[in-house]
Amino acid sequence: MAGCRGSLCCCCRWCCCCGERETRTPEELTILGETQEEEDEILPRKDYESLDYDRCINDPYLEVLETMDNKKGRRYEAVKWMVVFAIGVCTGLVGLFVDFFVRLFTQLKFGVVQTSVEECSQKGCLALSLLELLGFNLTFVFLASLLVLIEPVAAGSGIPEVKCYLNGVKVPGIVRLRTLLCKVLGVLFSVAGGLFVGKEGPMIHSGSVVGAGLPQFQSISLRKIQFNFPYFRSDRDKRDFVSAGAAAGVAAAFGAPIGGTLFSLEEGSSFWNQGLTWKVLFCSMSATFTLNFFRSGIQFGSWGSFQLPGLLNFGEFKCSDSDKKCHLWTAMDLGFFVVMGVIGGLLGATFNCLNKRLAKYRMRNVHPKPKLVRVLESLLVSLVTTVVVFVASMVLGECRQMSSSSQIGNDSFQLQVTEDVNSSIKTFFCPNDTYNDMATLFFNPQESAILQLFHQDGTFSPITLALFFILYFLLACWTYGVSVPSGLFVPSLLCGAAFGRLVANVLKSYIGLGHIYSGTFALIGAAAFLGGVVRMTISLTVILIESTNEITYGLPIMVTLMVAKWTGDFFNKGIYDIHVGLRGVPLLEWETEVEMDKLRASDIMEPNLTYVYPHTRIQSLVSILRTTVHHAFPVVTENRGNEKEFMKGNQLISNNIKFKKSSILTRAGEQRKRSQSMKSYPSSELRNMCDEHIASEEPAEKEDLLQQMLERRYTPYPNLYPDQSPSEDWTMEERFRPLTFHGLILRSQLVTLLVRGVCYSESQSSASQPRLSYAEMAEDYPRYPDIHDLDLTLLNPRMIVDVTPYMNPSPFTVSPNTHVSQVFNLFRTMGLRHLPVVNAVGEIVGIVTRHNLTSEFLQARLRQHYQTI
Repeated sequence: MAGCRGSLCCCCRWCCCCGERETRTPEELTILGETQEEEDEILPRKDYESLDYDRCINDPYLEVLETMDNKKGRRYEAVKWMVVFAIGVCTGLVGLFVDFFVRLFTQLKFGVVQTSVEECSQKGCLALSLLELLGFNLTFVFLASLLVLIEPVAAGSGIPEVKCYLNGVKVPGIVRLRTLLCKVLGVLFSVAGGLFVGKEGPMIHSGSVVGAGLPQFQSISLRKIQFNFPYFRSDRDKRDFVSAGAAAGVAAAFGAPIGGTLFSLEEGSSFWNQGLTWKVLFCSMSATFTLNFFRSGIQFGSWGSFQLPGLLNFGEFKCSDSDKKCHLWTAMDLGFFVVMGVIGGLLGATFNCLNKRLAKYRMRNVHPKPKLVRVLESLLVSLVTTVVVFVASMVLGECRQMSSSSQIGNDSFQLQVTEDVNSSIKTFFCPNDTYNDMATLFFNPQESAILQLFHQDGTFSPITLALFFILYFLLACWTYGVSVPSGLFVPSLLCGAAFGRLVANVLKSYIGLGHIYSGTFALIGAAAFLGGVVRMTISLTVILIESTNEITYGLPIMVTLMVAKWTGDFFNKGIYDIHVGLRGVPLLEWETEVEMDKLRASDIMEPNLTYVYPHTRIQSLVSILRTTVHHAFPVVTENRGNEKEFMKGNQLISNNIKFKKSSILTRAGEQRKRSQSMKSYPSSELRNMCDEHIASEEPAEKEDLLQQMLERRYTPYPNLYPDQSPSEDWTMEERFRPLTFHGLILRSQLVTLLVRGVCYSESQSSASQPRLSYAEMAEDYPRYPDIHDLDLTLLNPRMIVDVTPYMNPSPFTVSPNTHVSQVFNLFRTMGLRHLPVVNAVGEIVGIVTRHNLTSEFLQARLRQHYQTI
């Protein structure tokens, strides 16, 4: 098999099987997917595979198309809408479950601790109160860490992994049912355990898992529960449903269905259409109103009132009726908002830089060690966080006078927000009619602390706000990345809100700007810091506007987020992109850099191919599948000068040559075919023209035409049968012989053919080979059998497999002279997995995969291009 030995040699070098490590150039490191130790940068790994978003138009699929009509098409579309609705409802119920138990555990913990602190403040036994708080927090965090040990993918927010999936990368395990269970239960315990994490980020991951699993009606975790549901058995449909689930997660978390739709669009989905937009928006609406319906009924007892749209509610921003000079914001405030955006971008870049260094330290010193070390690290973070919170509230807090007036709205929702703000005031270690401002921020759920900063009439001391910001910034940075399910949205919002409230206090107290509304500055500070950390613009703007229910905040939020993103991008990437890079995932950006158009497809393609023939022996296919890791193989035929003699000597060679001749399309042959069909045309004049054309045409056989084509390009090569491998003594020209390209076939398809015994003997015709339907080909989706786990002893290795009915005969292809930007746009927008490079005479000269289009690989190729000029 030509090219196979070369591929194996490359694989051996990638695995670093040599005794001593070779010194490699940056270009080689990029190509091999290794780590460049000098700059300590992690380059994209080659063991990630892409999703099959492009349809494989083979014979089984064409048979399905033949049975389709408008009625079946409408039924399929109706089923898709029902599944999208079910995904939204289920995601909303998951959010309800998380919210209910987080509130239950948090109220239980703070109720016991608050009573203990109030009693021990007088009796002098505060150490006992600290031990009680430690007992709660360490227990909850320990349970969260154990769940991550069961499913490691459940750690973190899950947004980087979902972003990779929507970008077209298959990340193992991120959409499994076990991941969902560990994620949901783990985030309950991590939030209730007092860690500076949020539950909103994991909601996005949870929605994605629901979107991926619900349409399948089966799970690998529950093998015995299976339904005969023939729809949506492809990566294309699954990825669309994951987009809807991710949007539903955002909508349930923030009560922002439009923001969820834009999040799914902005954060990864490369292929988009109007129909998908409607379905995603409908799914987001379903999730929002499902959660709203149940939360409003449970908390207010008024079912159907729809008063609580999301897990995180910012309340209504409204000036007091007694303050006539107050405005939510003025044109003069935009200047302060721009400055806050710059500072937020700088703070976000600092946060990302520190967190990246911590993540690298964990990769080198924590992850290689036994899993128990990860649990101990989580417990250490919980221990330090609990002690800092307790000591800071006791020592650093100031006793502030309670506000005599409360801002009360007319609706029950605003009344509930005001009651939450007033009831969450903590009087720890303070006399009557005063409250501890530091304890009010630390000894409350993070959502309540955000409401305090947004709507509390009483003032927070600038010193308290500064200390709270510093402590929260450092602890949140340390926490994000430990082995617990953790979100980053709420900690970033709370940290930024403290920063914004600090700016408002300084402007009011030291500059004398009395018209400033502190809640607006707290909101802008939250947006600035969150934008500086995650670097989202469109979706985050709409999410914040929908969460505040105040459209007038649109301009300041948008300006602040844009400035924060531009400032942060000057120093590093967003936190999610950083963690994607640390995992070595080959993520494709929206577009390539301008200078990349100096490269062509021939500069970045992989010319060392492993291919199969239209008719190949089983022993050859098994050898290819077991000795390579490629996920697709070009189906080719070789160009020979003495093909007639070959056809006489071997049935296998004869079948391959016959297929090549039958697949060649010439203009004369096509015109002859059309002329035959025109004879039935009613016009006698046209019928006569066809007869004259055929009569005047010399009868030339296809073999003669093909022989002429071959003679013009023929170069003598050693005889190579489709069940042989290349020799190491061959020259470069012998190894890279011209190959006529006929199509692509996937590894999963070849394994399925072998498992089901699709083959024929050499004494039989290829028509005797069993045929598989589309349902049979997709029956094992999404986890096809592995070639190494199969017992193929029952198959005769000399049997022949005809792969032509199951290959994709018309994949997207590019010319070797195509510019990189065109290759990139085609690959990304069409959601491709492999892109063959075919020259002007139909020969495959290379193949482009996702790894050939990563920015690191392109930069390396561009440096090589400059060196050769």
